[in-house]
Amino acid sequence: MARPVPETVSVAAHREGARLHYPSAGRNKGPIAEVLLPVLPTGARVLEISSGSGEHGAHLCALRTDITWTPSDPGARERESQAAYAGDCGGRMRPPLDIDVMQDDWWTRAPAFGALVCINVIHISPWRAAEGLAVGAGASLSPNGVLYLYGPYLEGEATAPSNLAFDADLKARNPEWGVRPLADVVALMADHGLALERRVPMPANNLSLIFRKVAP
Repeated sequence: MARPVPETVSVAAHREGARLHYPSAGRNKGPIAEVLLPVLPTGARVLEISSGSGEHGAHLCALRTDITWTPSDPGARERESQAAYAGDCGGRMRPPLDIDVMQDDWWTRAPAFGALVCINVIHISPWRAAEGLAVGAGASLSPNGVLYLYGPYLEGEATAPSNLAFDADLKARNPEWGVRPLADVVALMADHGLALERRVPMPANNLSLIFRKVAP
């Protein structure tokens, strides 16, 4: 999944050795942990899609020493950074995987997981990335498994002006990008057996969305 992010979309990372540091990850990792960690069962095996620097996984593994976190990214630079962070996690953060959710059967190349996490991805990827994520989550999560999404969304008249401006900027840069209508994302996930359980407002007009895989 080619996902080059211009500096106006995500402030450029700085590097310390192999490790990338994104200011946005530093700001949102705490609020994300507050929402996500309580819904992960003891001993949860988590797969993160397009993990970027790997900062989120390292932060969450430090807070929950019972979970196993597998990062992934189609970018080699990002996987190098994830591997560097994993070195501090005592084996709880696994070696990163080269996963592109726009490829067929991508989930068959990952270890078994009970939770799927995707942070700030579907608005800076083609819609088929969201479709691939939904297909994989529906095919691989067991009943009651968790899909967690984080990012900005369009919500009709309730949409924050900053998200409308962000949507226009993204589409000007790449017509296949854009802040996704929440209703479209919820409907897509429902088509693959994933029901929206919680919608949690987050800083900077983002949302945390928690989906559960329902029994067939």
